[in-house]
Amino acid sequence: MRWTAYVAVAVLFAIACGFLSNWQFTRNAERSQQLALVEANYDAEPATLDDLVPATGELPVDNEWHPVALEGTYLVDDTVLVRNRPHGGTAAFEVLVPFQTTDGRILLINRGWVPPAEDSDPSAIPAPPAGTVEVIARLRTGESLPRSGRTDAPEGQVPTIHLPLIAEDLGGDPAFITSAYGVMVSETPAPASHPNPLESPSDDPGPYLSYAIQWILFAVMGFFFIGYVIRTEIRHRREEAADSPRPPRGQRRRDRDMAEEDEILDRLPQ
Repeated sequence: MRWTAYVAVAVLFAIACGFLSNWQFTRNAERSQQLALVEANYDAEPATLDDLVPATGELPVDNEWHPVALEGTYLVDDTVLVRNRPHGGTAAFEVLVPFQTTDGRILLINRGWVPPAEDSDPSAIPAPPAGTVEVIARLRTGESLPRSGRTDAPEGQVPTIHLPLIAEDLGGDPAFITSAYGVMVSETPAPASHPNPLESPSDDPGPYLSYAIQWILFAVMGFFFIGYVIRTEIRHRREEAADSPRPPRGQRRRDRDMAEEDEILDRLPQ
């Protein structure tokens, strides 16, 4: 009965390892898709905004990271800072400026990051070029709200690049695109100074595949361990049986005779 319990524990452990391994395989597949998308789109020729983000305003999944060519003007008065971004070993700020194209659509442009000042807020934010500007930017999807659900931040700042929230804070203009924003590549004319550029996406595939294989090995090791425990118990029982004294053969015979005599006496009428 105890060995059956051991095997049951090993089976349950293997099932749990199987689920965890499948989860890691899924994450590895998702990461592989992300890397393939970056490789296909990152250095592609810039396309027009209408080609990449249709009039419906939705960004097709296959168009993320694709460069887009824009012409229009920056809405500098609506500049927004994203707090607590990990750049340069500090909790930096990313600078978001809405860009209104010549056809009236508004795409939020991430111009890069600036370090915090001593009072935590950036001391100077490089201004974008004035007037009509040609911008090339790579399209990204927006981010989720913070897990805590808190969206409060000082005026002119946001906790994350959640595009619907930013659009609402800026007045809810229906021309504001809420499915994508752009990461700046270049501006023409070039400004005298600009924020620090964002880092290129990592091409590290991550540890997911190795983790998936490790969970499979853990499941196999669980059965080997239970087998080792059972074999150890069997060996100990055999050793105990071999070490226990056995009565002489004649004594065993007399014991059986006495037991038979007792059984006969029990059958006689009282």
